[in-house]
Amino acid sequence: MALPLLNYFPNSQNQRVQGFEVPGDEHPRIYTADSVLSALDTDDLISAAYRQVFHEQQMLKSNRQILLESQLRSGQITVRDFIRGLATSGAFRTWNFEVNNNYRFVELCVQRLLGRNVYDEREKIAWSIILATKGLYGFVDDLLNSEEYLSNFGENTVPYQRRRVLPQRVKGELPFERMPRYDQEHLSTLSALGYDFSADRVVDDGTLWLPPEPVRKVGAALTYALASLLGLTAIAVVLSWFGWLHL
Repeated sequence: MALPLLNYFPNSQNQRVQGFEVPGDEHPRIYTADSVLSALDTDDLISAAYRQVFHEQQMLKSNRQILLESQLRSGQITVRDFIRGLATSGAFRTWNFEVNNNYRFVELCVQRLLGRNVYDEREKIAWSIILATKGLYGFVDDLLNSEEYLSNFGENTVPYQRRRVLPQRVKGELPFERMPRYDQEHLSTLSALGYDFSADRVVDDGTLWLPPEPVRKVGAALTYALASLLGLTAIAVVLSWFGWLHL
């Protein structure tokens, strides 16, 4: 039996207050079927939908859903149906659902389908329960059928990141479309495959990486061989100076 969605609340009183900013470069462009006038406009809308659901890192030719695109172009489905199809596709399941735990997957879907970050851990737990009891299809349906989605995007608008610029902050919210930063679970999986995550291998984005053990052994052997060759060459040069060896 599916459990109802737990109650959760915004973590500040002005979380859902509408903004009064004048749209500029920092505001996302809104793609809606209501303003589609040509086939090129439809192409742009479809690209925006892929970019929103899959993000730049997963916009691969193999992830395209040709049937859904054809249905959208012919008016058989709405933009909301198209978003539902992308979020429940095998490609989305492979790239996002199967490689993350429920909490991380919920966070991704709230960002991509509702256009905002999760409010807090309580909301993340609430949607994780829906995902665990209803499965991927039921979870996506509940997100797209929610009052929040319908009131912000309706049937014909591609979801986008809302309220990136906040007047009470010195710096607005960063876009969700950034290079992935893997969590500890993913690092543990890589470690089990032979990758070594030593403390001295921390890179700028906080991830840890070293080549697998076999690669390191081959590199060490090549380094030793090259060092030995250079050493022998240096000895030969010195001996030739004293006339003890003719090169």
